[in-house]
Amino acid sequence: MAMKIRLARGGSKKRPYYSIVAADSRMPRDGRFLEKLGTYAPLLPKDSEDRVKMDTDRVQYWLDKGAQPTDRVARMLEAAGLREKTTRNNPNKAKPGKAAQERADKKAARDAAPAEEAAAEE
Repeated sequence: MAMKIRLARGGSKKRPYYSIVAADSRMPRDGRFLEKLGTYAPLLPKDSEDRVKMDTDRVQYWLDKGAQPTDRVARMLEAAGLREKTTRNNPNKAKPGKAAQERADKKAARDAAPAEEAAAEE
């Protein structure tokens, strides 16, 4: 069974509240889980100690059993000192979306056309 330590969303519309859970990776995000390991309240200030609460002993137990944390949970574990900090490299994150790239290509073609005409006249 592939285990994940991930967030399960709760709370109402536009008021998120997450539970940190150990779940089978095949289960839905808010579906069945094996154990609740903590909570995460993103609306609280970052320096608040109530923002992230987790049972570190149980989290370590699940990590030892082979559970893989999601990216967001891995960051929380790094902050808590349960996992070593890893370097992240996502070069695609800084790239603009498909529509923005198309607009940029069209603008570059428009700007290049007068320069080509001027070069052809000389």
